[in-house]
Amino acid sequence: MAQLAKEIADHSAATAAGQKSRLIVYKDSVSWDRFADGFPNIFIHNVQQMAGQDVIFLASLHEPSVIFEQVSLIHSLPRYFVRSLTLLLPYFPCGTMERVDREGQVATAMSVARLLSSTPLTRHGPCQLVVYDIHALQERFYFTDCVVPLLASAMSLLYPQLYDLRRAQPGLAIAFPDEGAFKRFHLSFSVPEHADDLITCLKVRDGDSRVIRVKEGSPAGRHVVIVDDLVQTGGTLIQCAAALKSLGASSVSAFVPHAVFPRESWRRFTDGQGLFEHFWITDSLPHARQIAQHPPFRLLSLAEPMVNLLTNSDALGCCDR
Repeated sequence: MAQLAKEIADHSAATAAGQKSRLIVYKDSVSWDRFADGFPNIFIHNVQQMAGQDVIFLASLHEPSVIFEQVSLIHSLPRYFVRSLTLLLPYFPCGTMERVDREGQVATAMSVARLLSSTPLTRHGPCQLVVYDIHALQERFYFTDCVVPLLASAMSLLYPQLYDLRRAQPGLAIAFPDEGAFKRFHLSFSVPEHADDLITCLKVRDGDSRVIRVKEGSPAGRHVVIVDDLVQTGGTLIQCAAALKSLGASSVSAFVPHAVFPRESWRRFTDGQGLFEHFWITDSLPHARQIAQHPPFRLLSLAEPMVNLLTNSDALGCCDR
C-alpha cells in the first residue's frame, strides 16, 4: 500500500499549493520484519517525531497473516503521545461474514471490529476510522465508542467514466447483480434524467444451482455497467453479464471497488472471451495494481477521494503525518 500512501501525499501537496488546506506528509518510518518463529518484529523509526502530531495510518487487513502485525502497530501509535489518529482502511476484511444465519456460525467481521475498537484513546480523543464501501452498512455498529467509524464510498470514481461512456454511446445503463447491491448503491445513481437506466438482477434457484436473471429494466441495445462492492471468484458477475447480453445488451462493463480475487481468480476475466469491455477496480487491496495491468481491468486510485475527505472535513482534525 506504499504506492497509494505516496499518491495521497503527492495529491495533497498539489491540492495544498495555492490554497489554504491541510498538508499530508508521507513517512516511510516503519520496518516490518519477523523473528525466526514467524512473529512480527516491528520498529517505528524516529518515533519521537509523532508526539503532538495528527497521525494518519493507511492500513491493509487484506489477509489473516497481516492482521496481527497491523493491529499491533495501530494499538501502539496512541501511546507515543500523538495528538490524533486517523486510520484509513480501504478494505474491511470479513465483511461478507457479518451475521449469523444459523447456530454455530461465527461472525468474524465483529471480531475484527472489536480488535480495532481496542485502539487506545489519543490526546484528541477516539481513533477516527475511515472505511471504504464496507460490505454491510450495519457493520458500523460492531465498533464500540472507542473509535469513530466513518463509512466512505468510492462510487464517485465511476462518475467520470460514466460521463465518457454516455458521450460515446447514448443509452448507458447501470445494473446491480443482486438485490443487496441495488439496495446499497442505487441511490448513488438515481438521478431524474437517468431514472430508467437502472437494471436489477437477482439470484434464483434452478434445480441444485442458482442462476442470475434480470428482474427489472431492459438492457437491450445498451452498454450496461454492473456495480457491486466486492468480487471474489467473479462467478456472479460473469453470470450477470451473460444474462444481460442474452437480453440484447450491446456491451457490458463492471465497477467493483474491492478486487479480492483469491487464488488469482481474476484470470478468468482475461481469457480472451471478451465478456467485459471495461472492468474498473480501485487500489483498496495491494494486488490491485498487478491485476490492473491486464485488460479489461483498469485501476481507479482512491488517492484523490481520500485527500478530499481528509483535508476538507472538519470532523477529521489532521493531517501532519
